[in-house]
This record gives sequence, structure tokens and C-alpha cells, in this order.
Amino acid sequence: MRRKTKFIHGGIVGDPHTGAVSVPIYQVSTYKQEGVGGHKGYEYSRTGNPTRHALEELIKDVEEGYAGFAFGSGMAAITAVMMLFNSGDHVILTDDVYGGTYRVMTKVLNRLGIESAFVDTSDLANIEQHLQPNTKAIYIETPTNPLLKITDLEGAARLAKKYGLLTIVDNTFSTPYWQTPLALGTDIVVHSATKYLGGHSDVVAGLVVVNSEKLATDLHFIQNATGGILGPQDSWLLMRGIKTLGIRMEEHEANTRKIVDFLVNHPAVQKVYYPGLETHPNYEIAKKQMRGFGGMVSFDVGSAEKAEQVLTRVRYFTLAESLGAVESLISLPAKMTHASIPKERRDELGITDGLIRISVGLEDADDLIEDLAQALA
Repeated sequence: MRRKTKFIHGGIVGDPHTGAVSVPIYQVSTYKQEGVGGHKGYEYSRTGNPTRHALEELIKDVEEGYAGFAFGSGMAAITAVMMLFNSGDHVILTDDVYGGTYRVMTKVLNRLGIESAFVDTSDLANIEQHLQPNTKAIYIETPTNPLLKITDLEGAARLAKKYGLLTIVDNTFSTPYWQTPLALGTDIVVHSATKYLGGHSDVVAGLVVVNSEKLATDLHFIQNATGGILGPQDSWLLMRGIKTLGIRMEEHEANTRKIVDFLVNHPAVQKVYYPGLETHPNYEIAKKQMRGFGGMVSFDVGSAEKAEQVLTRVRYFTLAESLGAVESLISLPAKMTHASIPKERRDELGITDGLIRISVGLEDADDLIEDLAQALA
């Protein structure tokens, strides 16, 4: 089954009881049992719900994994994955990681004794240099948020296996349409499904796919025990969004390529970050492991004052958190998505006050370019 077809026909299709072509929304908390323990596969919706199960089967199929899990947000998904580890365990993470991931590792999970180190994983030597006797996993964002750095997933997976570690990949920016990390040897994939998978700014969700029965058993126990599940209404919305993921990602990328060409040649733009540029330091790796470069672009205009002028002048780019929706969004990472990261740390990473991040939507590319042109003038 080819990729676009799998987004529509993967997982559980329709309803065998009525013939409905769309999986129904099972808005139910509990299920009748014929006798004690004699249920029909479902007993309580925290443990399992037919609509959520259909979504979990779908994401499992499109990410080419063993089992899928749906959570109430991307951060709930990441937190549940980190609960696979114990007090005293150590995790290496990509340095240019989403601000919420940095926050939960350094402000919440550290209080439970889970240690973390943030390194530039785009150079695999950095990972090996930061290994400790208690290191249990490597957590990778690729492309990263917001500097679009790329990590070699096959290389990282080989390194992890050499030392008996898990490899966890945040695949939010690429989606399974452009990149399938499990097929490259990694162990766990996480998504903020709020973004491209939902695609319409109408659902908050997180998804996880694992590559083994043991990880599936362990993560289901955590999901059931801690209860950060996705509800049936949002599960249904997310399945509806995933059905059009393929055609949306192609259009996002087509628009983005035109905008990147415009930005690269604009005198007010000092630097453009996009893995599809041949000048990108990780371009060759991106080309090898990704089928497309996506719809996220960051560019630096030199100062916070200039950046905020652009943000106030645009008409078709909505100033908002999040990304991956049909409408184009614009943000200032230093004051929005990455505000939870201390300024000195942002400066080290290159997340400057003049850095603008755009999520290119499905509007006409010429309208978006004209909008940026007048805002940058």
C-alpha cells in the first residue's frame, strides 16, 4: 500500500456494524460486561476506546511501527515516554529542542530524578562524548524547532544500539509522509499531532508509536496508569486530518520552496534556515532520510525591533503559537515557543531576538510572498 493510500485505508476503516465509511465517535466512558471480566475488548475508556483505538492503529500503520498510542497533547505524549525511565536515569536530548520539552525535562522530570543533557545531535560525535554509565536514551528532534537542524537517524540508531540505548524521535515537523524514523532503526516516535497531523488548528493531541511488544506493553501501562488519554471527539478529528496529510504536505512544501527563494534573496533577511537549501549544513543527510523538506522556515532579520515590525505588518500570516495548519502562522521563538528557555541558553543556540519562524500554509504562494515583501519593506 503506497503512502497516500495508507493515510486513508490504514488502521481500522469504517464500522462493520452499520457500514459507515467513517469510524464512529464512541462517546462512552464504560462498557457492559456479560460477566465479570467478560467484555468485548473494552471495559473503561481510559484503558481503551474504539475511536481512540482506530486512531492508534492508523498512526501505527503510517509510522510503520508495532503499536500506537494517543494522548491529550504532545507534551502528555513526551511525558509518558519519559516515564519509561527511572530515577537516576540519564537522557541525551537535541539541544535545539522544543521549549516545552526543555521545560518538562529541566523543571519537572528532573525533580523525579531523571537527568538530561542537551547536545548538538547533528554531530553524532557530540552524543558519544556525553554518554554516561546511566544514559538510557537519545531523544532527537529532526528537523529541530526552530533552527531546522538535521540529525542522521540511521547513524544515531546505530550508535544507540552499540551502547544499548533507546532512540526516541520527535517527528512533528516532517510527519510520516516525509520521514519514517522507525524504518531507519529508531525505537520510538512522538508527535505533537496538534500540528500537521491534525492540520486545521482545531485539535490538541499527542501520538506515540513504538517498535516492539515490550515497549508497547510498558507504554500502555503508563498511559492507563497516568490517564493522559485523547478523547473520542479529538481522536475522530485527528483521523479526519490524517486522511489528507499527503496532499497537504506536498502543497505546504511547494509553497515553502517559493517563499525560501524569496527570503534568500531579500536584503533585509540576514539568514534563512531551511533543510531544503543546498547551503544548509545538514542538507545531504536531510536529502537521504527525508522524502521532502517540509513547510517550516526560520529567518533572521537582525533585531527584535525589526522582527516585531514584521509580525505587526503581515496580513496573511497569523501571529500565533503552533504550526502545521492550513493557514500560515508566524511567531517569534525567543518570546513565544522558546520563552521558557533562559536567554543565555537561547543565545548559545542561535535563537536570536531577531529570529522569525513561519509555518507556511496552503494559501496562494504569491499572496504569501507579497505579504512578506510589504512587511519586510
